[in-house]
Amino acid sequence: MAVTIKDVAAAAGVSPSTVSRTCKDSPSISRETKERVRRIMAQLGYVPNFETEPVEAFSKTIGIILPSSQRDVYENAFHLEIIRGIGQFCNQRRYVNTVITGQDDAEVLDAIQSMVSNSQEDGFILLYSKKNCPVASYLRNEGLLHVIVGKAVQSANQTIYIDNDNALAGEEATDYLYELGHRRIAYFGVSNAMLFSAERKRGYQMSLLKHGITPREEDCVEINSLNDSYEDALETLLTSADRPTAVLISDDILAVVLEQFCGKLGFSIPKDLSIISFNNSLFSRITSPRLTTIDVNPYQLGIEAASQTINHIENPNLLATKIIVPHQLIPRESCCPPPKI
Repeated sequence: MAVTIKDVAAAAGVSPSTVSRTCKDSPSISRETKERVRRIMAQLGYVPNFETEPVEAFSKTIGIILPSSQRDVYENAFHLEIIRGIGQFCNQRRYVNTVITGQDDAEVLDAIQSMVSNSQEDGFILLYSKKNCPVASYLRNEGLLHVIVGKAVQSANQTIYIDNDNALAGEEATDYLYELGHRRIAYFGVSNAMLFSAERKRGYQMSLLKHGITPREEDCVEINSLNDSYEDALETLLTSADRPTAVLISDDILAVVLEQFCGKLGFSIPKDLSIISFNNSLFSRITSPRLTTIDVNPYQLGIEAASQTINHIENPNLLATKIIVPHQLIPRESCCPPPKI
């Protein structure tokens, strides 16, 4: 029986598409991998047949894991942009991707375990990073190839992750408000269990300390989801005698929530309260006033996550990679110098 491309791939420990690209001397394949594949080809007596074994056959699948949620996460344009970047890169490299969702961590974990038991996934991209995450722990403990979008919580030196410098972004956003003249600056975000929010809050605190302002925990309102009760905490914060004149917000969706709540209090943005948020999503561009925001380039995060996943699928001996995607502050109409209170 003639030796096939799949025989070579199995013997070399790579995918059939990697063997095909090696035959075409593709620059996307490392020299070490090419040498290994060619050595196996010679040993098995394999002769490429490009008519029957196309280079670009879809042969591998990447699972995209969303945060567990009953609803909120599926309405977040940030995740959609990351998935768009992943999908377009996978299409170029002829990889299939599947989205894994669930109402809670147990449901997500069950779906992943089912796919693994049926050998349906060759790698995973985790679109979030949070403390005490059972999904990340499972992937790590089982030795499954995975890339995290966000900062690794454990085993950072052995984990492949793509992230922004969220602490620096939080610091620069707070600096921007300080330079406008604000001295009472609050923070509104999701739970510190989510690493991106914890890092942005840390940057906010670093900026205050840098400018000689002691951070106050009572100036921070944090929630786990939009289903949480937050109105009492926001009202206490924004109606106090020494209320903040500006708020840094961890996400554009929460910024829209705050804008609506300020309307209930009779506050005008930015005249009475300046706000700056993150993600530069559609929400930030259609609100009135439009939101000053930090663009974290989610599309690029997705491209980098897909690229690293495929690189490690096709080159299993690569060291864990850490990539930081730049951010950019987008000034708009939701910030101005503070009012005289």
